Amino acid sequence: MRIVIAEDDALLREGLALLLTGEGLEVVAATPDADGFLSAVAEHHPDVAVVDVRMPPTHTDEGIRAAVKARRLHPELAVLVLSAYVEQAFATSLLAEGAHGVGYLLKERVGRVEEFLDALRRVASGGTAMDPEVVSQLFARRSDPLERLTVREREVLALMAEGLGNTAIAERLVVSDGAVQKHIRSIFAKLDLAPTDQLDRRVAAVLHYLES
Repeated sequence: MRIVIAEDDALLREGLALLLTGEGLEVVAATPDADGFLSAVAEHHPDVAVVDVRMPPTHTDEGIRAAVKARRLHPELAVLVLSAYVEQAFATSLLAEGAHGVGYLLKERVGRVEEFLDALRRVASGGTAMDPEVVSQLFARRSDPLERLTVREREVLALMAEGLGNTAIAERLVVSDGAVQKHIRSIFAKLDLAPTDQLDRRVAAVLHYLES
């Protein structure tokens, strides 16, 4: 796995590089700003990028804008965004470009090495990885359509937003795969998602959840 890191904090940037290298992964570039990140992606064609939301010069949204731009220029690029705290608009901006191969984690999660590496590998393989705290806080801001869901359906949707598949959700909730499928069908119906492609509806449900 070839990785580009974009993080303005030198200590965290070098720490991430050492961690990933120690796991046998290849860090092809580590940059402190958005422009350097975009140049590194164009030059090295990495499999995945780890990007801080806020970077110089204004430390507002340079990182997330660069991540979105990189995905548009290089659709095959997987992106794992790191943020100090939950920022709903940034999470939805990233996912709106396509939910495959994207992740949004709070920086505190990096210290939990196995969870961080699991999220990175999930994103690199084309999946989605949403920090549980991000999911929890965004869920608290849900809009009326989500009020139709039962408690169990909300739990299933929250785990879908974390990027878990049906089997993983079943294991987490200690229920059968069939029960999870039944809950998901109900979620689709209650969110008024037409019966089109199964994956498209799953992505739409998660986006609806995060945007609410």
